[in-house]
Amino acid sequence: MLHYEVTSPRATITIDDPERRNPLSNAHMSELAGLIDTAAADDEVRVIVITGAGEQAFSAGGDLSGGFVDEPISGHDERGALAGLFRSMRTCGKPVVARVNGHALAGGFGLAAACDVVVAVDDATFGTPEIKVGLWPMMITAVLQRVMPHKAALELMMTGRRISAEEALRLGVVSRVTSRDELDAAVDLVVNSLAAMSPAILRMGRDAFFAVEDLDFESAVSHLHIGLTAVASTDDAAEGVQAFLDKRRPHWRGR
Repeated sequence: MLHYEVTSPRATITIDDPERRNPLSNAHMSELAGLIDTAAADDEVRVIVITGAGEQAFSAGGDLSGGFVDEPISGHDERGALAGLFRSMRTCGKPVVARVNGHALAGGFGLAAACDVVVAVDDATFGTPEIKVGLWPMMITAVLQRVMPHKAALELMMTGRRISAEEALRLGVVSRVTSRDELDAAVDLVVNSLAAMSPAILRMGRDAFFAVEDLDFESAVSHLHIGLTAVASTDDAAEGVQAFLDKRRPHWRGR
């Protein structure tokens, strides 16, 4: 169901159930979180890529065939698997790229939106169809509120309508849209660009970006002021500035 492969500098996690449009059960969401943690601990991995198998879907979201509503109370803890996955993605310290090879719906939409960079094929669609089966996209609300305008997110949740990759791009959910023939090249460009940066500074900057997300302005700039001094104290900052002055490429040490 989930395939994990490391080809330096990336780890690729593939949701592999294309005949059912790559759904994610609670167990698979927990497994995916574990694979994110594995990639985070691997020094060979600089970028994490998440994708779906086939050409139809990135992921159709949660697997409703496994008795999702049979035990609503006793299944409460398991139902939090997607929240755990989002936490692992946010705290992994490495860039996470979504290679959206097809439709990204419900939890699949949330998974893609939770990635740092989203590269989507031009015929992909995105949406939150949960309302049509008497559910609500609770978990992914925390993600969508942070990456797209609130009214646009709420309208999608209330109506269940799908949006195109181009509309998702305009709303800020998708980073870039490409043809299917150019998808891998576009992902490679993103991965190589990220892998060329200092892993230490990427981690510190990414962590700071998320840390100030919900702070008031004064608290945010105070936090970032401290962060700037921390960044300036790293070996990679010293190397980067010296390389700029020497007109050469920097040699990152990752510290």
